[in-house]
Amino acid sequence: MSLGQSLYNARKKSGMSQEEVAGKLGVSRQTVSKWELDETLPDIRQSKQLSGLYHLTLDELVDFDIEVKEIQDAIDRISDDVSEKIDWTKAWSKKYPVLATYQSKVQTEIYAGELKRLLDDLQKRYGYNDLDALLVLKDILASVWKSENRKRRV
Repeated sequence: MSLGQSLYNARKKSGMSQEEVAGKLGVSRQTVSKWELDETLPDIRQSKQLSGLYHLTLDELVDFDIEVKEIQDAIDRISDDVSEKIDWTKAWSKKYPVLATYQSKVQTEIYAGELKRLLDDLQKRYGYNDLDALLVLKDILASVWKSENRKRRV
């Protein structure tokens, strides 16, 4: 995504018009339009002001993706009580159908035993509670998967 598209999405998410942004930054509406169309770039001071105006870090502003931001905001709003009521396997099965069918094909007890051993090791070695150990293991598995996926693409 281009910087202009990121600026446009961030402005729209904040509910401001080009005129409002221009007024707050002391530039013309046309200048804001040119930034959003990738015809020109805001200077570093203007970029810092934009990030403050849109309540984003500079890094977030440069890489702003409205869909990702909306998902992150939704996750932040979900309380632990609500999260526990959600059948995450069912929810994710709509996007990844294998989650709805693997239990009848995979001998899960084989993998469950090994995963339990890894969870216990994380708890003993690093003092993690059950949830933190699970999250660390999930993150390690995701990193391994991403690394292997990158190797296959090269």
